[in-house]
Amino acid sequence: MRTFSADIIKKEGEEIEMTGWVEARRDHGKLVFIDIRDRSGIAQVVFNTADISEAGELRLEYLIKLTGVVKKRPAKMFNDNIPTGQYEVQAKTLEIISKAEAMPIAVDDDGYAIDEEVRLKYRYLDLRRRRMHENIVIRDKAMTLVREYLHKQHFIEIETPLLTKTSPEGARDFLVPSRVQHGKFYALPQSPQQYKQLLMIAGFERYFQIARALRDEDSRGDRQPEHTQIDMEASFVSEQEMRDITEGMMIHLVESLGKKIAKKPFPVFTHEEAMKQFGADKFDLREDKEDKDTLAFAWVIDFPLFEKTDEGGLTFAHNPFSAPKAEYVEELLASDARRDQEKLLNMRAQQYDLVCNGYEMASGGVRISNPKVQRKVFEIMGLTPEQTESRFGHIIKAYEFGAPTHAGIAPGLDRLMMILRNEPNIREVIAFPKTGDGRDPMMNSPSEVDKKQLDELGLSINKK
Repeated sequence: MRTFSADIIKKEGEEIEMTGWVEARRDHGKLVFIDIRDRSGIAQVVFNTADISEAGELRLEYLIKLTGVVKKRPAKMFNDNIPTGQYEVQAKTLEIISKAEAMPIAVDDDGYAIDEEVRLKYRYLDLRRRRMHENIVIRDKAMTLVREYLHKQHFIEIETPLLTKTSPEGARDFLVPSRVQHGKFYALPQSPQQYKQLLMIAGFERYFQIARALRDEDSRGDRQPEHTQIDMEASFVSEQEMRDITEGMMIHLVESLGKKIAKKPFPVFTHEEAMKQFGADKFDLREDKEDKDTLAFAWVIDFPLFEKTDEGGLTFAHNPFSAPKAEYVEELLASDARRDQEKLLNMRAQQYDLVCNGYEMASGGVRISNPKVQRKVFEIMGLTPEQTESRFGHIIKAYEFGAPTHAGIAPGLDRLMMILRNEPNIREVIAFPKTGDGRDPMMNSPSEVDKKQLDELGLSINKK
């Protein structure tokens, strides 16, 4: 039975079998020392070439299988840099399972100095490095902690479609042409926003999903064309209750992963206060900005309901489903977009953001559940009744069948992991990310498609 590297500390004096990659090799003539790496870590193995001549053939990243006896190293040979550093394996047999060509990138360092384009081209090798491997393992642990917490809060995990309908949510949609209905398109979801609200109307009351969100927008260090969010929605909760649930989840997650939180409960600022004090609605409250083991969370509340467009009209400040604060509802319903623009810009939404160490960590709000209010918001945005019906008629109709009050939020998992792992950008915590201009050098995507595929979809390419 296979023994993992990390477990040799429990096997002193026993003969074991190991399988893994050669991470390091030191040839001392009659003795060859290698570090064998598997998913649990690394361990030192000693080969006597007089007994195992094939050991002289070993090179970096060869995949090998061996048997040997676990022994305690001499005290002066302890390696305190690794958990297995007081032990080694005296090899008895060796099998080379798979040889490796000369590596295009080194994987035995942190990788920061290597050109990112090359790292992404050979991502399957880049992920072998210890730092990257740990990032992905800790990400899995974080998702497990999220599920653990939310299930205890009576949330259930529900998947929502990836092929949906285009709708304005702040970024360009990725469009997917229909083969069977030429000229019509699906859109990939910028978020599961409408679906999770429909799940509340369906009576599930508490939903969550580790959801993929896809947005055709320019990449940044903390943004990708596709990202992952902890999507949540709950019925019959107030704004405060939804924030309390989210705050509890963040505390559980962060502290379970061994990090500190600067202040509990999280400080709260109105949007107006944040803009006056910090000049932005995301800010860093850490006293020592170099303290990488501390996360300083804060809430920003009372966002504007509307904001001006470049053309001088009005649009939603966050998303078109955010409910106005109760004291503005009657005034909103009586308003005219042109006549009352200044009044509308002063209205506040039941909208809240969670910020952390200078980043927006989550955005959420109490949703509109009154069809009259929802139609009015779209009217103020400049949509005609016909456009509202075409784009959003399904969800507005659903409001007419006993819609509960509900609220939600969607913390960004990638940004959270970037902060928890002290990484410079979210690409370091995503298994297969895109470059800054949205390419995948490993798969060479996006790529051209042949004419037959285009013909099946009823499309032609108009090259500029």
